[in-house]
Amino acid sequence: MSEPASISTGIADRYATAIFELARDEGALPQIKADCDTLAGALDSSEDFRDLIHSPLYSREQQQSAIAKLAEQMGLHQITGNTLKLMASKRRLFVLRALISQLRDMIAEENGEVTADVTAAAPLNDDQRAALAETLKKSVGRDVNINLSVDETLIGGLVVKVGSKMIDTSIRSKLAALQNTMKEVG
Repeated sequence: MSEPASISTGIADRYATAIFELARDEGALPQIKADCDTLAGALDSSEDFRDLIHSPLYSREQQQSAIAKLAEQMGLHQITGNTLKLMASKRRLFVLRALISQLRDMIAEENGEVTADVTAAAPLNDDQRAALAETLKKSVGRDVNINLSVDETLIGGLVVKVGSKMIDTSIRSKLAALQNTMKEVG
């Protein structure tokens, strides 16, 4: 791991641990889990939000004020909102995506669950998500939370990562394997 990446991970881990411990003490882990989903959705869908998080053009005060208003509008738990404001005051919002990932893992571990990072060629409906979660539960032996992202370049199929195990059933990978096989033959 590169030094800047490990520094970012360390920062995210400290904030995630603080949020997790406060939320666990208050019995607010379900709300914090929902906050993670809300924030991840905002990061994925809003370029303005990503700019606010990453742009050095905004002052600490501007970031802090904007984050406070957004946290209120998003209905984030007080622990999450206060932590985000603190992060803005210290110019640490750039680790938000890593913070969300860490928090999800901590909450899943606390609940005896495991998180599967799933990349699909198209969005999955609720029935497909439930069927995939059930299939993964049988394979892993624990309840599975699905962290879904969409990558249309997969053409079809899924890429599933649970812990250190990765399953790639995408058409893109099958075509690449076929291409390599044809190169070896010809």
